[in-house]
Amino acid sequence: MNDVWVEKYRPKKLDEVVGQREVVERLKAYVRTKNLPHLLFAGPPGTGKTTCAIALVKELFGEDWRQNFQELNASDERGIGIVRGKIKDFARTAPIGNATYKVIFLDEADSLTTDAQAAMRRTMERFTHTCRFIMSCNYSSKIIEPIQSRCAVFRFHPLNDDDVKKYIRRVAASEELDVTQDGLDALLYIGRGDLRKITNSLQVSATMGATIDGDALYKTTSTARPEDVKKLLETALSGNLLAAREFLDTLLITYGLSGEDVIRQIHRSLFDLTIADEFKVRLLDRIGEAEFRLVEGSNERIQIEALLAHFVLIGQRLKGYSEMD
Repeated sequence: MNDVWVEKYRPKKLDEVVGQREVVERLKAYVRTKNLPHLLFAGPPGTGKTTCAIALVKELFGEDWRQNFQELNASDERGIGIVRGKIKDFARTAPIGNATYKVIFLDEADSLTTDAQAAMRRTMERFTHTCRFIMSCNYSSKIIEPIQSRCAVFRFHPLNDDDVKKYIRRVAASEELDVTQDGLDALLYIGRGDLRKITNSLQVSATMGATIDGDALYKTTSTARPEDVKKLLETALSGNLLAAREFLDTLLITYGLSGEDVIRQIHRSLFDLTIADEFKVRLLDRIGEAEFRLVEGSNERIQIEALLAHFVLIGQRLKGYSEMD
């Protein structure tokens, strides 16, 4: 239990990467030819971008991979100085051993400032004969167009439930854990295709016992059960605002959710409500407005209660709508 499970179960080879078959096949073609262009990995967190970059370099360089590989987190060092200094110094030196080029991996490259990206564009051109760049980002739109045009772009998608279940069962068997069916469903709900989050959630819950069930997972990850959130919304739609406020208090105290967490879960549960799409559209618009106000620093309690009040008003319209029918 002293190991960090994310690293412990990180795939060592491209064939071991979970759920990104098309991406892996394209990367294996580069390994076979030993020829690598600049790459841009784009997609949600926890879907295998860093894992693919490291596995690719290991298969390209073999035992010399550490000497010819540098990993930087652009969110920590995001200014133009890092491009003119550390990146340029590494890119201009010759590779070690039998390698014909080195690789710089820039994680969270969408955190680089525009000036830093502009400076890196020229570095990528000048030192292509000695260095290749692999950049990963959550939002490719934040990468300037000149860099995107110089890279082969790989789109990573959230992992599907079948692949995630296989991974969970493999980790559970290795750690001698018993993951119940509702525990498995909870991991799928909590992770939403983010394998890193799923692994961390599983490790934290394992500290409480060898049996992993839904209750343990929801409490240790500060996530409300989807049925509880749905009940909160249905209570508000029924017109009982005071009961909805009390139910909200229970969720906040029991699960320790922040205001933004509550808004996100309300957004996910909205589509499970059995109401007409016309009313879902109105509620979705108000949820987006409440989320924006929270991000801008508004009082979370006031904003969430205002949102529940709007659900009450929509519930009254729904009642009149059904009576007309």
